Amino acid sequence: MNNSQSRPGDNSAREHPASFKGSSREENSFVVPYPGSEKMPRWNAGELIEAPLFNRRNWYALLGPGLVLGAGAIGGGEWLLGPLVTARYGGSLLWLATLSILAQCLYNIEISRYTLYTGEPIFTGKFRTKPGPYFWLIVYLILDFGSVFPYLAASAATPLMILFLGGQMPNPEVVPLHWWMHKFTATGIFVVCLVPLIFGRKVYNSLKAVMTFKLVTVFGFLVILALLYSSPATWIDIGSGFFKFGTLPVLVSEDRNGNGKLDPGEDWDRDGHLDIVEKLLPPSIDSNGDGIADTWETDHQGKLIKYEDIDGDGYLDGPNVQNVFVEWLKEGRFPSIDFTLIAFIAAMAAIAGNGGLSNTPISNFTREQGWGMGHHVGAIPSMVGGKGITLSHVGCVFEVNKNSLSRWKGWFRHVLRDQVAIWMPSCLIGLALPSMLSVEFLRRGTEADRWNAAALTAEGVGRQVANPPDGVLASMTGLSGVLSGPVWGNVFWGMTLFCGFLVLAPSMVGTIDGIVRRWLDTFWTASARLRKIDPSRIGGIYFKMILIYSVIGLAMLWLNPPSTLIKLATICFNFALGISCWHTLVLNIVLLPPELRPGWFVRITMFVSGIFFFILGTLATLRELGML
Repeated sequence: MNNSQSRPGDNSAREHPASFKGSSREENSFVVPYPGSEKMPRWNAGELIEAPLFNRRNWYALLGPGLVLGAGAIGGGEWLLGPLVTARYGGSLLWLATLSILAQCLYNIEISRYTLYTGEPIFTGKFRTKPGPYFWLIVYLILDFGSVFPYLAASAATPLMILFLGGQMPNPEVVPLHWWMHKFTATGIFVVCLVPLIFGRKVYNSLKAVMTFKLVTVFGFLVILALLYSSPATWIDIGSGFFKFGTLPVLVSEDRNGNGKLDPGEDWDRDGHLDIVEKLLPPSIDSNGDGIADTWETDHQGKLIKYEDIDGDGYLDGPNVQNVFVEWLKEGRFPSIDFTLIAFIAAMAAIAGNGGLSNTPISNFTREQGWGMGHHVGAIPSMVGGKGITLSHVGCVFEVNKNSLSRWKGWFRHVLRDQVAIWMPSCLIGLALPSMLSVEFLRRGTEADRWNAAALTAEGVGRQVANPPDGVLASMTGLSGVLSGPVWGNVFWGMTLFCGFLVLAPSMVGTIDGIVRRWLDTFWTASARLRKIDPSRIGGIYFKMILIYSVIGLAMLWLNPPSTLIKLATICFNFALGISCWHTLVLNIVLLPPELRPGWFVRITMFVSGIFFFILGTLATLRELGML
């Protein structure tokens, strides 16, 4: 069927007439296209306004979705999983995050492409594709399952508990007091995260304010740490790691040439010794009496004995990295990959940037910023203070002609600038700075889990600030003693933990808003029952959905151990993002006019990006199932 023709029996044009400000007779003669599922209402018609000109005077006003999502990108993956990987392997595996962030940047641009044309968020557009909204409802409820687990609130409780306990590492999965303390602290954080979503005018503006504060505070502290207390070698390690494509984890002796001596470049963990591969030990104790060994024996300090510590240094020797391309050219074979931390590595790539379906609010915020056809549609108001703000039930499209196509190119450049100049650098810096902490302040090869990585890092920061080593700015003449000592060490120890909280808690705000927003926006258009509701009531419905999600989130918080929350969430994220890449590609080819569709380079790259995320999700799943 020709997209410019009405479908028999369609009455959506009568239900939603083109009555937007700025309409003209020429626009009213424009027959709105109606591609995709007939179960979704027809778009309205409107005029595409001019894109703003970027200059010195209005630069802050033009900051949009990239700022909000860029600040949110410094979250669980960057603070918990990135440093966990770099503590073991240095910066060598950060190239996976580079690929993930590049792929997500393209994905963000493509979902904004749809919103610029229709004023609708991408999730609504996905429900417009065949076989129809009911099919995609089931698919995305499954893919969005990971967002139900409030792992950020659970993780944000840990640094606060360490401060409350005077530096003691909490163990909520073993110590009953710590379990109760963690649950109440995480619950308090979760409830406080609801406040910015209820008060204000636009929910989007509240998020923008919260994320700006987080971005300035965390970036400012980490930059001070990086400049004063970090060595140039650390930054070379991290900076080069973003481009070491093909480098993978292996288990190998440091004696690469077999001469029995520690040669330059062979001291992987920088301990001054030529290390061999120390064997990992299987669990030997049945802790729950089910007949299956699920934990290890402990030493005199209570530490689990997970490997043969042959040299007695307290560190696992053998983890290293090799580049598959270099190994193939030199030896004619691929190295044997170590899959021990593959779930963590895949999770780091999954959450680097935003991850999962948490990118989709980019298109919602594009609308609420009033960009493109979002100018005609409206926004979601806060429950308190949002009076007078409405949200149209249906998107609004424009007729593609010479004038509108010129304006379209201006808006598309605007989105490119927002993503490439703000969002992508924020994500790369947001991963580099926390990774700097573990590379600089922890010994290479340190075994850390999701819970003690932040605590070990804070201890390392405190030690180095108290007594800076040679080669860092704080130890140079004129500064030595002024920016060091036990007092400064304690201050920076506490600030590191507080920044851990500040990284994770505001990201929980964005997560709550993201899942509620994408489903509310979709039902607001897809449901015939909701389309009958006055557009001014969208704020009240948003508030009710916040309450429903809060009940579910709190139940998950209390019923699941903390480590389970982040594990389940991150496995889902890779699959969700991979499938969403493919679906967005199909959507933009089918629903958009030919002049506005992506080119072949973008189409191929989006398809390959989907494969990349799907492979990461598969590897993490296989590892968790014990099949790798």
